[in-house]
Amino acid sequence: MITQVSQGVSVSVFTSYEEELSNPLNRHFIFTYRIRIENQNNFTIQLLRRHWEIQDSLSFPREVEGEGVIGEQPLLEPGHWYEYESACNLTSNVGSMKGTYLFQRVDNGNLFQANIPLFMLVTPDKLN
Repeated sequence: MITQVSQGVSVSVFTSYEEELSNPLNRHFIFTYRIRIENQNNFTIQLLRRHWEIQDSLSFPREVEGEGVIGEQPLLEPGHWYEYESACNLTSNVGSMKGTYLFQRVDNGNLFQANIPLFMLVTPDKLN
């Protein structure tokens, strides 16, 4: 697990290689990641957008941007958390992801970004 706190938002990431969904002979590696977002501020926030930077060791970096996460724009009251799971497809068995979430304060409408920490996507055989 990797955790980073920025702007009063804690973002923790857990990753897993999905061997049964992958096909290494065709350069198709599937990784899942579970993210926990915790609001450590004393005000309610809403997650509006995400921006990902994905690095694959065999191809060019790519960026993914869009509204919310997995089709949701969760509201997080102070001390509350939200967790979701998603996946990433790489063409190699080593890569990484990092990014940002765009939040809005519910009380005054101000926007701010929180960092998603850099995390590695590596097949178990590469960890030895």
